[in-house]
Amino acid sequence: MAKLVNRNIKYTDRDFTNIRERLINFSKTYFPNTYTDFDPSSPGVMFIEQASYVSDVLSFYLDNQVQETYLQYARQNNNLFELAYMFGYKPKLTGMANVELDFFQQIPSKTINGKQLPDYDYAMKIPGNTVVSSRNGLQFTIEDEVDFSVSSSSDPTIISVAQITGDTPSYYLIKKKRNAMSGKIVTETFTFGEYEEFPTVIIQDSNFGGIIDATDTNGNDYFEVDYLAQELVFNDLKNTNINDPNNYQNEGNTPYILKTFQTPYRFTTRVLNSRNIQLQFGSGNPNDIEEERTPNPDNVGLGLTFTKNKLTTAYSPTNFIFNNTYGIAPSNTSIIIRYYSGGGVGSNSEANTLTSLDTSNITFLKPNLNSSTSNYVFNSLAVNNPNAASGGRAGDTIDELRQNIMSNSNTQLRAVTADDYLIRALSMPGKYGIVSKVHAQKPLSQQKNTTLDLYVLSSNSNGNLAIASSTLKRNLKEYLNKYRMIGDTISIKDAFVINIGIEFEITTIPEVNNGTVLRDCIVNLQGLLDTRNIAINQPLSMRNFEVAIDSTSGVQTVKSIKVINKSGGAYSQYEYDIDGATQSKIIYPSIDPMIFELKFPNEDIKGRIVTI
Repeated sequence: MAKLVNRNIKYTDRDFTNIRERLINFSKTYFPNTYTDFDPSSPGVMFIEQASYVSDVLSFYLDNQVQETYLQYARQNNNLFELAYMFGYKPKLTGMANVELDFFQQIPSKTINGKQLPDYDYAMKIPGNTVVSSRNGLQFTIEDEVDFSVSSSSDPTIISVAQITGDTPSYYLIKKKRNAMSGKIVTETFTFGEYEEFPTVIIQDSNFGGIIDATDTNGNDYFEVDYLAQELVFNDLKNTNINDPNNYQNEGNTPYILKTFQTPYRFTTRVLNSRNIQLQFGSGNPNDIEEERTPNPDNVGLGLTFTKNKLTTAYSPTNFIFNNTYGIAPSNTSIIIRYYSGGGVGSNSEANTLTSLDTSNITFLKPNLNSSTSNYVFNSLAVNNPNAASGGRAGDTIDELRQNIMSNSNTQLRAVTADDYLIRALSMPGKYGIVSKVHAQKPLSQQKNTTLDLYVLSSNSNGNLAIASSTLKRNLKEYLNKYRMIGDTISIKDAFVINIGIEFEITTIPEVNNGTVLRDCIVNLQGLLDTRNIAINQPLSMRNFEVAIDSTSGVQTVKSIKVINKSGGAYSQYEYDIDGATQSKIIYPSIDPMIFELKFPNEDIKGRIVTI
């Protein structure tokens, strides 16, 4: 049997020349009598050089692949896009230009109390997302509508005299300003069949600027989130809340208030390359309602593999029940997606070039106007950009992409945001006291050395909301202190409980059991007002109550529905002006954090059947 010889192999040679030399020396050392012709033209050297060539190529690709896994050294766009996705940064394929536009229309005059004033019956409304074009084909889109009949500090209307007949104005010129963004709105429809987990669709557009909205054929709005576990999304609310004077007093400068709400209908966008943008939806079955949950001590940490110890678990306010649905997966429906397409350096339009207005959706605010006057007024519509558009540019370069990814990297285990403190409070084990409800916000008053106010409520033996005991608060303070940022000072306070009841009247379909219909209506309302599903400072929607009743089998019409305040005796001591707090069928909470509670579900909902 041949004796096994230990070969001295070195791994430091990685290029063609060194590998060739090493192989020749290897052959001379270990096979001195087998092959001795190392002339460059010999067959043996040919095979050695071929092996050196293959080794050199493999070493190159190995080095390149290793290099492309490091953010600092990666050079290929596709790999940087993947790294961006891993770090939560969304690459920009194009930079959108912005410009301020002037919109004009003439309006006839009319005599009011002996004075010539503009006749706003002829005022027009230009809807949002209207397109304005330049002579060379550049397109810009306005986001907000233009209502010529409204003037405020945030949206002033400039009025001047356009025409004079005799000594009196016959027409006025009114002007409003709006911001516009380069690009056009593109609509694509994607059809989904049977249910599947994490379905994806691809938008192919090298000038992709961002999603505007996504709506399925059932009327469900899908919201774009940073990652599918994020169930809280932003929404804007008209600044008309009479119970929020801190914001309402600045209504002229702040027409909308930013709010958040939970939704199972969400998706993420992922840039695959310079042209393809992937939209990915969740894995939840449309019949699964696990997504729609308000944090409470019964469901925080629900999906953990073990629940023996919650003290050291890292929680995220975006997915506090540790489920694996990550949103609803659309099935047997079509989703209509609108997005912006445009931008680039060429979108920086020069001044006085955006003069063509799409008038297809522009309407008068009042009907039945004089036809000749309205035609003249409609033809007077004009638009212009007194200043050049700016901001248009190409997408992220490789170096910009690398720097943006590194700056976007987040690290978080401690309580950093207000939602972190909220989820931490709810995750405190029950043996230290049950925090049934908690609300975190900045102090209402200018308190010294206070970073955050935590408003908490506990529950009594009957399951009703109650003021938290001092012992529970001390336990909560101790628990939060472990996760608190060193500079944060938390103040734990009591929230207010407002007890309510509901009274409603309905008509029923002939030949149904009225008692059964009433009972089903009450059960549906009890589900909506289950305390576990209501958070501190959450408004109540009268429309939701109407839908719950109207969708009950046997109900023909909802005649009336009223929410009443119940206080004193067995109820909370606090009274609340329900009518004064109601705006557009929304019952808003007070400035001081509070929660609406249906304390006695079997007694505080009363229904009555009436005739048509």
